[in-house]
Amino acid sequence: MKRFVMYKLFSIGILFIIVGCASLPKHEIKAAKDVLIRTIGIKKADLFEFKIDKTLGTNDSYSVTCRDGKILVTGNSSVALCRGSYDYLGNACNSIVSWSGNRINIPDTLPNYSNCVTSPYQYRYYMNVVTHGYTTVYWDWNRWEKEIDWMALHGLNMPLLGGAHEAILYRVFKKLGLTDEEIDTYFTGPAFLPWNRMGNITGWDRPKYEINSKDYFTNQLKLTHKILTRLKELGMHPIVPAFAGFVPEGLKRLYPNQNIRDIAFGAGFSKQYSGHILAPTSDLFEKIGKLYIEEWEKEFGKNKFYLADSFNEMSVPLSADSTQATKELASYGKSVYLGIHNADPEAIWVMQGWTFPFQKDSEGKLFWTPQRLSALISGVPDDKLLILDMANEYNRLWWKIAPSWEMYTGFFGKKWIYSFIPNMGGKIPLNGRLDLYASMSIEALKYKNKKNLVGFGFAPEGIENNEIIYELLSDMGWSDKVIDLNQWIPKYCEQRYGAFPNSMKDAFHYLLKSCYGSFTDHPRFRYQLRPNIDYKSLPFDFKSDVNSSDDFRKGVEAFLKCKDEFTNNSLYSYDAIELVSQFLELKADEFLMRFREESKCKDYQLLDEGLELLTNTDRLLASHPNYKLQNWIDYARKFGRSRQEKDYYEMDAKRLITTWGKGVSVLDDYSARTWSGLIADYYIPRWKLFYEAKKENSVFDLAAWEENWIKTPWTASTKPFNNPIEEAYSLFQKYNTKIIK
Repeated sequence: MKRFVMYKLFSIGILFIIVGCASLPKHEIKAAKDVLIRTIGIKKADLFEFKIDKTLGTNDSYSVTCRDGKILVTGNSSVALCRGSYDYLGNACNSIVSWSGNRINIPDTLPNYSNCVTSPYQYRYYMNVVTHGYTTVYWDWNRWEKEIDWMALHGLNMPLLGGAHEAILYRVFKKLGLTDEEIDTYFTGPAFLPWNRMGNITGWDRPKYEINSKDYFTNQLKLTHKILTRLKELGMHPIVPAFAGFVPEGLKRLYPNQNIRDIAFGAGFSKQYSGHILAPTSDLFEKIGKLYIEEWEKEFGKNKFYLADSFNEMSVPLSADSTQATKELASYGKSVYLGIHNADPEAIWVMQGWTFPFQKDSEGKLFWTPQRLSALISGVPDDKLLILDMANEYNRLWWKIAPSWEMYTGFFGKKWIYSFIPNMGGKIPLNGRLDLYASMSIEALKYKNKKNLVGFGFAPEGIENNEIIYELLSDMGWSDKVIDLNQWIPKYCEQRYGAFPNSMKDAFHYLLKSCYGSFTDHPRFRYQLRPNIDYKSLPFDFKSDVNSSDDFRKGVEAFLKCKDEFTNNSLYSYDAIELVSQFLELKADEFLMRFREESKCKDYQLLDEGLELLTNTDRLLASHPNYKLQNWIDYARKFGRSRQEKDYYEMDAKRLITTWGKGVSVLDDYSARTWSGLIADYYIPRWKLFYEAKKENSVFDLAAWEENWIKTPWTASTKPFNNPIEEAYSLFQKYNTKIIK
């Protein structure tokens, strides 16, 4: 009888496994099909037939064929199916899905097509810790859903998330016995939470006591549930936050004998905003780390990848004795790892690699020597740590040092992901070396000591700009060889605009020699810096200028020659607006700098003409879907329930993109958005009022004006042009050959 019962249970178990395996492909197919439906509509999505084939290999792989009017996409994951369908849309139908809009061009007679692709990487990584300040901080679910669909179609499967960290950490701190006040003074305002998560700042721009910060945390919990559910449906591998050792100062009250060290961001903030980190020998380190993972998994279920960075862009609090310091580094690494491992042995600790080539000691030497980094990660098994090697273009073009993956010999056998940071702070100007984005990662793939290279990705600080770069980098995530830009750019233009006429060819010839043939760390216009600033006193990394070469002017001129071929083509119009706006802003800089430097601030006609150029730029950008202050403020205000909350969230959002830190000169105007509304109502008045006061020998409190603008609810005043493309063309012609006297 027992044998019979055992046999029946075994049979039922096998049946469940068979049913589960059979339902899994259906689930994966449905998830991919839903992405396509949301993007191109159900009628067009029904032209695609999806099939899951798990025998295609470990890395994501797909094949796409179209014969006799039938499109079949076969892949080994939902993301592979999405990427395969996007392959057909782009390469067979000249279509594109982008942040500024989609161009879907599926003809009645489907083009025959065949392609098979396997990604050389297990993971295609996306986003940056601070993207969740500079871009996503106030996104709602509708915006997140579009972004996840964009990720899937572009073949990305490892997004880095930030939401819900504070809600989980709040529960942990309450369990430890901290008061609400002690916890509230630890957290920052929502827009600055990424830097709070990395231990850089505490308490900055936090809401007043009459506004409940936990409302934002509760909203993030609900939103994160939706995001993680969708990512799970698509089989993605999200990276979520973990505990990195940072604690509120109030913990000293509860544990007076614990070694809690002060840490400083080093960007000019006063001590009250400094962070605090547990010493590596503290038994609380592992205890809190374990509590955090347990609370996270209690709320959201198990996750595999957890991000924790203890020393991002900050001095490491170590003993003076080098031998003891090495031991402490090893203890820090082991404490972070065990905090995660003790709660979930299957989890993997993820660490940003940005700080390793960035951080210098007091003598200007690289702090993170191979010996120090090796010590930090020595106590972690090779398969339980993933390093995001984020800034490969910076090593080569800005710091001019060896790539990190070479310097640290394939990161000593730990898992690692090759990545770029194409954008700092969400700055808008066109910028970046397309030739390097199309080739550099192949060097790492061919590196004989690459060891455990498992992924490729990009970690922009802000998105919804420079869209050609992200289209190219998405393709690189599926390529094991250099992409030939001579072939890729014409195809990109056919996808985005529908054609690649000779004038467009000329335009890209010059753009590749100018804005897309140069890399600038912080591309900002001079008018975006305070009018009283001494530009020569700025730190080296903040002296970056937007490419203003004559080749850029020629590129804009050639691009505009195509306008009659692309009538009513929205993506062409948006890109033309971007190009002309950048040209006009460069001209405005010429007028304003000439006014300031050569005429000793007496020729006010130069000032007026420079500001008029910016006014016209503001009106042009009002017709661009992404470059409007209104979008930013609308998202922030929607997060609030009461008028008081809405006003606070708007203030927090505006502070991040303007002064960042009140009176902190290094970060003033860091984000430097060239947005309609921000130009008209912040940058222009700042110049105008400052020099009006100077003309009248009166005092203008610039910092007080900025703070008032940040705290006062904003209303759009810009009137867009009725025909922005014709106005763009007319303005370019007016200033194309104008000599500033």
